[in-house]
Amino acid sequence: MGKVTNKTKPFDTKRSIQKATGKTNPARQFSLHSDGKEYRWSNRLERVGVIRAGIPYDSIEIISRRLNNPVKSVLAMVGIPQTTYNKKKSEHSLLDSRDSELVILINELIDFGLEVFNNEEEKFQRWLKKPNVSIGGNSPESMLDTITGINEVRFSLNRLEFGNLA
Repeated sequence: MGKVTNKTKPFDTKRSIQKATGKTNPARQFSLHSDGKEYRWSNRLERVGVIRAGIPYDSIEIISRRLNNPVKSVLAMVGIPQTTYNKKKSEHSLLDSRDSELVILINELIDFGLEVFNNEEEKFQRWLKKPNVSIGGNSPESMLDTITGINEVRFSLNRLEFGNLA
């Protein structure tokens, strides 16, 4: 009888606790490049600072590209009229804190979703559009208009990552 080797990695308790509590790894950086400027944060308090300062209106286009959706649908998600968007973007204005927070959270969710789907953008985008039992039969994409909805999609991605119903 030959020797049996176990090639699975041991359970990483520290990583599991960090994921469960939402504490990010200090080395993990989040960023959003918009209007020729980079907005960076590595923890929730830094994110609050970026949100309060506001991010440019053209960050809507970034989310549009990342979701593979027209700008018009992202504007509907965030609740900004097209005319307001056009005017504020041409003036190089900043989104208010509520809209900045939604855009930043959607950006972080896209990063997390791509991580869960091993950077397979097409699979992740298909998943975003399909009705999902774990979020009441809604498509994940339809939940991105509120912070609570974004959190529910994140929870669904967490469940998917760990092999549960998602």
